Amino acid sequence: MPELFTVLTPTDALRKLFDHLRAAVPTETIDTASALKRVLAETPVAANPLPSFARSTMDGYAVRAADTYGATEALPAYLTVSGESPMGQAPSIEVGPGQAAIIHTGGMLPHGADAVVMIERTQKTTEREIEVMRSVAPGENVLQIGEDVKAGEPLLPIGHWLRPQDIGGLMAMGITRIKVAQRPRVGILATGDEVIVPQAEPQPGQVRDVNTYTISGLVEQAGGIPQPGGIIGDDFDRLLAAARTALNQADALVLSAGSSVSVRDMTSNVIDQLGQPGVLAHGVSIKPGKPTILAVCNGKPVFGLPGNPVSAMVVGDLFITPTVWKMQGCDRPPVQNRIKARLSHNVASVPGRVDYIQVKLIERDGEWWAEPVFGKSNLIFTLVKSDGMLIIPIDANGVQAGEIVEVKMF
Repeated sequence: MPELFTVLTPTDALRKLFDHLRAAVPTETIDTASALKRVLAETPVAANPLPSFARSTMDGYAVRAADTYGATEALPAYLTVSGESPMGQAPSIEVGPGQAAIIHTGGMLPHGADAVVMIERTQKTTEREIEVMRSVAPGENVLQIGEDVKAGEPLLPIGHWLRPQDIGGLMAMGITRIKVAQRPRVGILATGDEVIVPQAEPQPGQVRDVNTYTISGLVEQAGGIPQPGGIIGDDFDRLLAAARTALNQADALVLSAGSSVSVRDMTSNVIDQLGQPGVLAHGVSIKPGKPTILAVCNGKPVFGLPGNPVSAMVVGDLFITPTVWKMQGCDRPPVQNRIKARLSHNVASVPGRVDYIQVKLIERDGEWWAEPVFGKSNLIFTLVKSDGMLIIPIDANGVQAGEIVEVKMF
């Protein structure tokens, strides 16, 4: 009889894996324009303030605020228009007492002015004179020097995942090259005599390879580079040779299938020969995906995934995704979209394990409902038909219909 494995909680298993990973993160310097979704390996610092000059936030007139005090529609202040502040260059005019200058949004404030009156709060009496019908305070409708960023200010921390607005911010500071973590390369091997390539027509007893492609998608989504290594049959020596080659050419390795306790399952023994310390966890208290293997071999993470597509997807999202982020130095990865919804059916669970239930979101009368998509863990289209996962905590007996639950979106 095969020896049963001892399960760990998902949190304990991931912590054990991370405790054995290398701390150093390989880096590279790339164009900021192509750094979207990359992880920073340095802290960029502002060389200059932003804005670098006082600028208007409105179309209107640059004025001395004191000249508008007490102005109302019934008793407006009258100012002489001394000229216009041109866009894209420093104005040559000066705003003196009782004067105003035409200014546009983003234009540089002329010398002598300390506020901007919105054009809607003014009225022209002649070509050279305006009425100001509401007073402004010093600094009103003006972006001051360094109001956005001060010179010498750190802009973003090491380990930050770069978003579109971050790219724009760095460009605004003239930072066109940036140091980021290298994208981890993840080798992926499918195993099993019954597994064939998707292009082939399955014969009785055969199934097309699904996991290579779902895991590749998860790896790429997390910022890694998937390196599929093909399908290896149920032969220990061939699998060991293929695993060694794949791990040598990558920063991490995923073996799909062969993790269940079975006389034909060799993944655990293969992994233990890839390097030290080897297998750290064989069995995690989750459903689906209990027979998961987590290992580190000579500093590189190695995963043994169940063959069932749903199990592989759940385990991949739970362990491979955060590991790929960790390998980029990103301890706080992007927050995955989660949504509150009302559960449509009772869902049973067993205390002592974390259950992942696929759900489809349906809107009814302005409220989201989470409808479970039930099916066994070898049915890939239970995932295809789903919008996300309902996570039932390790100490829960289940969730009742009508309860508000949190859905982790795909």
